[in-house]
Amino acid sequence: MGEHTERLHDIAAEWQVTETATPFTGNKTSVRTDRVVMPDGGTVTRDYQVHPGSVAVVALDEDNRVVVLRQYRHPVRHKLWEVPAGLLDVPGENPLHAAQRELYEEVHIKAEDWRVLTDVYTTPGGCDEAVRIFLARGLTDAEGERFEVSEEEADMEIDRVPLPELVRGVLAGELHNNCLVVGVLSLTAALAGDGVEALRPADAPWPARPFDASAGA
Repeated sequence: MGEHTERLHDIAAEWQVTETATPFTGNKTSVRTDRVVMPDGGTVTRDYQVHPGSVAVVALDEDNRVVVLRQYRHPVRHKLWEVPAGLLDVPGENPLHAAQRELYEEVHIKAEDWRVLTDVYTTPGGCDEAVRIFLARGLTDAEGERFEVSEEEADMEIDRVPLPELVRGVLAGELHNNCLVVGVLSLTAALAGDGVEALRPADAPWPARPFDASAGA
């Protein structure tokens, strides 16, 4: 194996699609079927979920605890510990504004310092969902009444858990939510490396879900 002479990075690419259809359209997502031309000239059918994209927030308090919530997830038949997260409901929405909204609505918290922790495709083999995970610090309780929740969120539990305890749970196979796993491990790596001050700014470009960083909240 030769040594890499440049930093690894994913590259945008798009193979030819000769035919496309949308056999299912749901409330928030849909399913698309594409006929894709392969490198050898043959064609195959690819089915995948079309998703608007999401944001998630690893909110870290001054005691090195992360704000987490437990919520029922019907597809996997589990109540999962997660970090605050939500859909990008409006095409082109500034993801920072969406993350601030989710932190406020789900756990009634505001944060002074925001940075991009990491960007991921959750399940690129079968869904085009892109998630931007933020790190939020300088936490304060929001003023006023908490946002009224419904459906699965009505049964939500909220807690603050030390970061090392979450890492232990991830590595023990006890915590499974994608954004929590990626978020807490990324934060741990950042703290052990160049520090959170070296993370990208909160308005860093996001090619997977382009947005206007100058747009108002």
